Amino acid sequence: MSRKLSHYTKAGDVAMVDVSGKKVTARTARARAFVSMRPEVIRALPENAKGDPLQIARIAGISAAKKTSDLIPLCHQLPLTHAGVEFQIKPDGIEITATASTAAQTGVEMEAMTAVSVAALTIYDMTKALDKAIEIREIHLLEKTGGKSGTYRRKTTP
Repeated sequence: MSRKLSHYTKAGDVAMVDVSGKKVTARTARARAFVSMRPEVIRALPENAKGDPLQIARIAGISAAKKTSDLIPLCHQLPLTHAGVEFQIKPDGIEITATASTAAQTGVEMEAMTAVSVAALTIYDMTKALDKAIEIREIHLLEKTGGKSGTYRRKTTP
């Protein structure tokens, strides 16, 4: 791999990437996470005394996408045109997919990744009283579009 890391100057100092010379283009990203839990915990989701964990996690994920530049030091602040979080209940856990869109000079991969991460952490927080062994895993980018590098789609997904 001959590419260099973009968040460093020629002198080796950490720096925010200057995107001022890049074109504004439509950009999207989709990310995934999986929250592994026992079937008993999944069955108990509707009765959670704190509220519906999936709806709270959806709000948390969307909010996190909007705050990504506050959480990840070198991320650019982006005008999101969309942020969404969806869930698919599986026999062994919950699959989370987040999407983010913008028209900007840099991509929204980190916003989608932050959204699935915080949504997963929220599910854990709301269900940990039932099982401390819940696992968050398989956080990754599924797809990104737009920008100079074009489209990326993950070849294999779990």
